[in-house]
Amino acid sequence: MGAKLPRLLVNSFDVRDTGIPTGADQRFVISSKNILEATQGFTNSAWLFIDIKSVGPRDDQDHTVMSHNQVSGDGTWENSQAGVRNSILQVIGARASHDFHASIPPIYVLSDGTIAPVVIIALKPVYQMLQANHSNIRNNGQPLERIDVACIPNGLLLTQNPNYLNTYRGILFPGKDDKSKDPRKLRVRVSFSLLKKIHPWRVESILVPYP
Repeated sequence: MGAKLPRLLVNSFDVRDTGIPTGADQRFVISSKNILEATQGFTNSAWLFIDIKSVGPRDDQDHTVMSHNQVSGDGTWENSQAGVRNSILQVIGARASHDFHASIPPIYVLSDGTIAPVVIIALKPVYQMLQANHSNIRNNGQPLERIDVACIPNGLLLTQNPNYLNTYRGILFPGKDDKSKDPRKLRVRVSFSLLKKIHPWRVESILVPYP
C-alpha cells in the first residue's frame, strides 16, 4: 500500500522524497499553493509522515499504536547550542500512565530554507480473515475490508495551543509495552474516538467492497 502513495500525492503536491524512512513508514516533503493559503503565507510546505498500521479483525481496536518516533512534541529551543528538544509528555489511561518521549519536532527547517511543519497520518488497513472453503475459493484468504485514515495532531497543537492533551485527557494513552522496555522507547495508543471529538475529519474510514 505504501508504494502507491507517491503516485497519488503528485496529483496534488510537489513531492520530495527525504530518504529517511524505514520499513513501511513513508516520509515526504510536500509543497503546494493550498498549503501556503492554509498557513496564511507562513509556508508552502509540510513534512508528511505516513505510518502504515496493518491489522486483522482480532487486533482491530478504536485506536492505533504509535512509537516515539511517530509523534511530534513541543519542540522547545532554549538556546542555539542545545538545539531543539521535546518536553516529556504524560500519557494517561484508565488504569495506568507513563512518560512518553516524543522524538519528532513539530517543525523542520531544511538546509534550503524550507519551513516544513510536521503532519502525521496513521494509515490503518484492516484485513478480514476468511476460513478456508474448498468449495468456494473466493471465500478464502485475507481480503482488505477497510482503510482507516487518522490525522494525529502536531505536537504544538497537542501541548501548546489549544493543548489537546489537557482538553482531551486520554487522547494519548499507554501502549502495549512492558515495564522492562527502555522508557525512552515506550509506545502510546492514540484514541480514534477522541480524535473525532476534536474534529470529525481527523478519522475517516474507506470501505473496500468484497464480492
